Amino acid sequence: MDSKTNSPITPSEKHAFRSLPFMGVIRVNNEAAAFGYQAGDPSWSNLGQGQPEFGPMAGAPPRVSVIKLEPTDHAYGPVEGVLALRERIAAHYNRLFRAGKRSLYRAENVAIASGGRLALSRAAAALDCIRLGYFSPDYTAYEDLLATFPRIEPVRMELSAQNHFRITPADFAAQIEEQRLDAVMSSNPCNPTGVVIRGSELAAWVEAARRRSCTLFMDEFYSHYFYGQPAGPISAAAMVENVNEDPVVILDGLTKCFRYPGWRVGWILAPREMIQTITAAGSFLDGGPPQPIQRAALNVLEPACADQETDALRRVFAVKQRITIERLSKLGIGFEHRPEGTFYAWGDIGKLPPPLNNGIGFMREAFKHRVLTVPGEFFDVQVAARNQPIQRSWSNYIRFSFGPTRENLEAGLDRLAEMIQRARAK
Repeated sequence: MDSKTNSPITPSEKHAFRSLPFMGVIRVNNEAAAFGYQAGDPSWSNLGQGQPEFGPMAGAPPRVSVIKLEPTDHAYGPVEGVLALRERIAAHYNRLFRAGKRSLYRAENVAIASGGRLALSRAAAALDCIRLGYFSPDYTAYEDLLATFPRIEPVRMELSAQNHFRITPADFAAQIEEQRLDAVMSSNPCNPTGVVIRGSELAAWVEAARRRSCTLFMDEFYSHYFYGQPAGPISAAAMVENVNEDPVVILDGLTKCFRYPGWRVGWILAPREMIQTITAAGSFLDGGPPQPIQRAALNVLEPACADQETDALRRVFAVKQRITIERLSKLGIGFEHRPEGTFYAWGDIGKLPPPLNNGIGFMREAFKHRVLTVPGEFFDVQVAARNQPIQRSWSNYIRFSFGPTRENLEAGLDRLAEMIQRARAK
C-alpha cells in the first residue's frame, strides 16, 4: 500500500521489485485458473503437472499418514540436516550404487534441504566466479537460478531434435574444453525430454569432468523413473571413483521417486569440502530443514520400503507412459525418440492444424477442454542480458505429464483427442 494515499501501488509506479514471471508449470496453472481450473478438481486433467500421483498405488507400501513430534522438534535443527537421515541417505547410495567399491559415501557427504529448488539455490550460492554450462531444453527453474547469482557466467548448449536431444561423450568433453567450463548442470533423466544418460555414456561424462576438474551437477530427481533394460535407478554415484575427490554433485529427494512432493525433502550428495561450503550457504539462505519431516523420511528410505516403492512406481508409470505415447502418436503428435525416463512425453505438435501446432496455442485451446499442458518453449533455458529480448526455441513441442492417476490421465487424453479431431474437421 502507498503510505500517503493508502491505495494499492499500480504496476506503472516505481517500486523496489523487479518484474518476474512465474516459471513453467506455475505459469500454466495461473493461466488455467482464468478458465476455471482449481488444483484437485477431478473434472480437469493436469497433464502439465510436475508431481507424480501421490496416493495409494498398486504394489507400493502404504502412504505415511502420521508424523509424531518430539520435544526437540520445536528447536532449530542442524543446517546440514539431522545426522540420522544423512547417514540413511549415504547408506542408500552405497547400497544401490557403490557395492564393492573402496570409497563410500558417509553422512559428511550429504546435506539436506527443503526441496529440490532450495538444494539448487544452496549449491548455486556456494559457487565462486565460474563459467557454468547448461543444456536446452532442460528444467525451467535453471533459468532464473542462473540469472540470480552474478558470480555465475551461464553458457547455453542447445541440443537438437535430429540427435534425439543427446550429446555424445566426445562432444560433451569437447564442450568443456572449448567453452572453458568450470561446471556443467544437467537433469538426468532429463526433464522434459526423458533422455537418460547411463552406463558407459554416464561414465564418460564423469571421467571428462574428473580429467578437466569441471564440477558436474547432476539433477537426479527422476533417478528411479527408468523404463529401459535392466529397469532400475540411474545415478552418477555409480561412476564416481573417490567420493571426496571427484567433482560430482548429485541432487535428489523424496519429491518424485518416493511420491512425497509436499514434504519438501531434498538432498545434495558431494565431496566433503563441497558439502561444508554448501552448508555455509544454507546458514544464511534458509537456516536448515524441519526436523519432524526428516525423521519421517527415515522410514521412507528404509531399504525394503524404498525398494518396494520404487519397483511399484516403475511398473505403474511404465504402463502410463505406453498409454500416453501410443494415444498421442495416433493423434499426429511426433516422438523422435521414446523417452526412457521421467514421467513426461516430449511431443512434436508441428504437424497439427493451427493453432494447435504452437505450444502456447495448444495450451490455451486445451484449457477449453479442461486439460493442462506445458509449452516446449518454457524449457528453452536462456539467461539474457538485462532488458534484452529472448527468442525462444521449441515452440512446436509440448511436455505431456503422465504424473496423474491412470483414470485422470486417460480422461485428459480423451479430451485432447476430441480437441484435435474438431480442429481437423474445420
